[in-house]
Amino acid sequence: MRGKVGLVIGLAAGYVLGTRAGRERYEQIKEQAQKVWNLPPVQKQVDKAKDFGKSAAMALPNALWNGTVKVVKAASERGTAGERLDAAVKAGKDSADDIAAAAETAADEVKDALRDRDGS
Repeated sequence: MRGKVGLVIGLAAGYVLGTRAGRERYEQIKEQAQKVWNLPPVQKQVDKAKDFGKSAAMALPNALWNGTVKVVKAASERGTAGERLDAAVKAGKDSADDIAAAAETAADEVKDALRDRDGS
């Protein structure tokens, strides 16, 4: 309960002080934030994050999509219902291995990115 009261008091104090500072101070803070955002080291890290998002994040969805396509193709092949079911199950198991490998690769890339960020 004391934490909630403290939070409310803090929010109220921030609001009052913020409104007293006014629009001019807000614009100053905004301008400084833009300067920091546009610094080359910050933009370098932003670019790294974008590149990582494009490569690692797409590995898993691609594996999922490819696995789904394989299962659907296997289930729609010619043969008896049992043969099609067996083919779909086999394709699903094979796809599960591919998906697990893609997930592991993505996890490794995340770990590497964190190590690079921390300088370890």
